[in-house]
Amino acid sequence: MRMRRKSNLETRVERCAHLLVSQPEELRGRWLDGTGCDELFLELGCGRGRFTVETAKSRHDVFFVALEKTTNVIVIALERAALDGLSNIRFVNRFADHLADFFAPGEVSRIYLNFCDPWPSRRHVKRRMTGQRFLEIYGHVLRPGGEIHFKTDNKPLFEYSLGEFERCGFVVSEATRDLHGHGTVGVMTDYEMKFYEQGIPICQCIAKKAECGA
Repeated sequence: MRMRRKSNLETRVERCAHLLVSQPEELRGRWLDGTGCDELFLELGCGRGRFTVETAKSRHDVFFVALEKTTNVIVIALERAALDGLSNIRFVNRFADHLADFFAPGEVSRIYLNFCDPWPSRRHVKRRMTGQRFLEIYGHVLRPGGEIHFKTDNKPLFEYSLGEFERCGFVVSEATRDLHGHGTVGVMTDYEMKFYEQGIPICQCIAKKAECGA
């Protein structure tokens, strides 16, 4: 079902325009210039922005870039960041397919993949954001030793992803199939909070890009 367009969408986005990067290609290789930050973290599919905004509030040494393709959704993330007056976060209203156009090789230290679409049908396997096509893109922009932090409530997708990470040369660590089994861990997304309240287990792992010469 198509999402209904939010009222005053253009006006709401315009109010937060200082946080929205319309031409990310122009910042390729220099996202950190003048920020005073040491590292660049990226969230793909940030949704309403709760995870990135709350994480950015606690990590002033890190510059966060959050991608979200749906304007109807990213506007809420923009408003959250603006309300908190954050200077170490920017948003990009684009797809993740063209990350290599937005970020230089090795420019990103960490990528967050939180609750991406599982695309369960075999004919849609190329759309999975933990599949080989996307992992090759991530590997291009991640620095050696850079990490992918992946969370999902979909166990078949999690098992598939573990295999894809290893097949594509990433080293998997800290894999768990019940992240909050003994109490909440870390910052939750909006979806994650709902899943937790419903007693749905959350799977998480970290996939690390090989160091140079490893």
